[in-house]
Amino acid sequence: MDQNRYYDIEDEGAATPQKTLKYFVDGEFKLSATDNYMDCYNPSTGEVIAKAPQCTQEEVNNAIESATKAYPEWSATPVSKRVQVLFKFKALVEEHLEELTYLLCQEEGKNWTESMGDVLKVNEVVEFACGAPHLMKGESLMNASKGYDTVLYHHPIGVFAGIAPWNFPAMIPHGWMAPICIATGNCMVLKAASFVPQTSLRLAELWREAGLPKGVLNIVTAGRNEAEIFLKHPDIKGVSFVGSTKVGRHIYATAAAHGKRVQALTEAKNHALVMKDAKLERTARGIINAYCGCAGARCMACPVIVVENAIADELVAYLKKFVAEMKLGPAYDPETGMGPIMNEGHLKFVTDWIEKGIQEGADLIVDGRNPTVPGYENGFYLAPSIFDNVTEDMTIGDEEIFGPVLCIKRVETFEEGLAIMNKNEFANGSVIYTQNGHYAREFAYRTDAGMVGVNVGIPVPLGIFGFTGHKNSFFGDLHCMGKDGFTFFTETKCVTQTWFSETEEICGKVDTWDGTISSMPTR
Repeated sequence: MDQNRYYDIEDEGAATPQKTLKYFVDGEFKLSATDNYMDCYNPSTGEVIAKAPQCTQEEVNNAIESATKAYPEWSATPVSKRVQVLFKFKALVEEHLEELTYLLCQEEGKNWTESMGDVLKVNEVVEFACGAPHLMKGESLMNASKGYDTVLYHHPIGVFAGIAPWNFPAMIPHGWMAPICIATGNCMVLKAASFVPQTSLRLAELWREAGLPKGVLNIVTAGRNEAEIFLKHPDIKGVSFVGSTKVGRHIYATAAAHGKRVQALTEAKNHALVMKDAKLERTARGIINAYCGCAGARCMACPVIVVENAIADELVAYLKKFVAEMKLGPAYDPETGMGPIMNEGHLKFVTDWIEKGIQEGADLIVDGRNPTVPGYENGFYLAPSIFDNVTEDMTIGDEEIFGPVLCIKRVETFEEGLAIMNKNEFANGSVIYTQNGHYAREFAYRTDAGMVGVNVGIPVPLGIFGFTGHKNSFFGDLHCMGKDGFTFFTETKCVTQTWFSETEEICGKVDTWDGTISSMPTR
């Protein structure tokens, strides 16, 4: 393995060796000149396992400069050759799958299967991006006007910034952001989440091993002030962001005002409508997975159910039964059903929301606070919680909590339930549980959400489709992944041409439209 690793270890013999992390620029990992490092925890044990640099403004600018210098040669590289790097990268991810899974478990807290899925989702989009030779093909029309031919091309644009959140350290930066950007001939500077940067940096090692040229991908960890550089720097052509609505709105407004493309994927409060004809036991298990999976820290979680009163009590009984079976434990134990919360600060954020729900008058029928996990007493654990009888005047049911907390809203009819769901300011996903085709179709047609599940609790589409959030869950015009992803990372160029024969008179009159209006009547 290359000796230039993403970290240094000062005391290898320590009981819990701490890594000093680096940043990745111009194909090399470098120690930052900053004095400001952020602690990175193993949430299963509560121990500090690494320190991430808060890179300086000069280091962020150097990363942008590296990408800018790499762009001319990389964009001129034939697309068929560019995707060979992606093929090799995909093979390396598969080769190191278990190692990457453990690393992600250790730094973020997802259980083993969820962490492995986080890594596999990288390759899902890489596979799609490998189709760039086909997906970048343009359009053409011979004789668009008499003697005139037009060809439309898709071109790369330049350097993009990717600003990633902490909840999916592999999938979002190296799946949603980097592969399509790189395959289309652009370069990228990623800002990895400072709480959980190790998986992203390890994947940078694999990009380098796959043959990605220096400067095409650069990775920094930085604070908000340094990240602001991406929004205004003249060499950054676009910004891809995943995070809070407040920050996403700021990024969209600021970067767009500086002439940049923006896709900002933000918060959610996804609801599921449970009809009285639903298969209740299977529905309950789907709901448990949808709100407890990844400890609730995913923007496609389903933390609210809107249930018809006729079957609400029966459904609640199933939910209480199944949630009691959830096994808490360290993320890297294959038997763990739900791992810890990412860090102590976020654990407090979620528990504060539980306290607020109690104060607002919701019925806390399952209290997951202060669980005991033998042998891991210092970890950041929270068991699943459930609130019943949540009403529309309670913020607990309308704002994002990002933790394993379920809110139950009771309604009498389909129409009442759908109205409550569409009233919410967010519109990432929505779900209906029913056996009735009419209601399923009506729901799919009328829901405001951009990703809809019919008896599917987490309706995240495959990477060949876009991640299509709406309302305050998305700011921009082109979503990530799918065809939108290719459009976001390319610009179109139309070339219209005509040619003259050797014998043709070419010094005659040229009309205002230079022959490009085919319907002009002759006099």
